[in-house]
Amino acid sequence: MATVADSDLFAVEAFLLGDCRDRQRYPKMIKDRTRAPVIAMNETPCLEQTLDLFAAGVDDVVRKPIHVREILARVGAIRRRHECERDCAAVGELRVFFDGRDPQLKGVSLPLPRRERRILEYLVNNRGRRVSKAQIFNSIYGIFDEDVEENVVESHISKLRKKLRGKLGYDPINSVRYLGYRLDESISGG
Repeated sequence: MATVADSDLFAVEAFLLGDCRDRQRYPKMIKDRTRAPVIAMNETPCLEQTLDLFAAGVDDVVRKPIHVREILARVGAIRRRHECERDCAAVGELRVFFDGRDPQLKGVSLPLPRRERRILEYLVNNRGRRVSKAQIFNSIYGIFDEDVEENVVESHISKLRKKLRGKLGYDPINSVRYLGYRLDESISGG
């Protein structure tokens, strides 16, 4: 944790702690550098150990064996709770709401279809970090949705960029082929 680059750390969706020496030290080290959820795994049920882990700062404690889908569901639930704690976020003159309302630019509503709005919310939640098409897809459609192709993300982002460009006069979504997308943090109204 002390030596990893911020850009690498921002790419981590969550941390899963197994049994190890000094495990109670790691949640604070992680929380000092990132907002990613921390989940600890226990092999046996032990109330004292569970309480110690929560006191150390973990977001959840699970018991082995556990299915990866349950871990992903718990990570999603933790992220949703954190999003609910704040009902909106401002990036420059863009205000994005996490309760289903359309975003606002300079106080004026910017109507967006649900998927485009969710992509914008995801980019705002991950501002300052580059996110891949797969990460966006998993967040919007779910990791186990086999009926939708991942390439649909490109279409949604293209439409979102066009709308934002029309209102701002420039494209606030920075993209690098094969690396992903990042929202420009210096959004100003046009």
